[in-house]
Amino acid sequence: MFSHVMVGSNDIGRSKKFYDAVFQAIGGKPAIQDDKGRLIYAHNGAIFMVTKPIDGKDAHHANGGTIGFAVTGPEQAKAWHDAGVANGGKAIEDPPGIRQNGARQLYLAYLRDPDGNKICALHRVAS
Repeated sequence: MFSHVMVGSNDIGRSKKFYDAVFQAIGGKPAIQDDKGRLIYAHNGAIFMVTKPIDGKDAHHANGGTIGFAVTGPEQAKAWHDAGVANGGKAIEDPPGIRQNGARQLYLAYLRDPDGNKICALHRVAS
């Protein structure tokens, strides 16, 4: 459905520290930084990017928006969450754990990145 997801940042160095940690916690690699200073993360066929806004204005998070990252299980979601909190992120919503979504159970962990973007680690629990 999509080719990539990109979020804005007011401090690329701070964002690199945060996203390197959360992606390494789920088996990813540190960012590649392109000639425009953008951070590029590629993992499991998906691309996530972080950039300073090209219009030169401050970056702002999307109100009501959430970016979800698939993880392999509760342990990986917890490691992702812990890495995020330890590297400048903020735990939000309920603590990491199982949520009922209709007939399905999801293991979810939510964070705000250092620029306020809402991100989530999600594992679909086998029924």
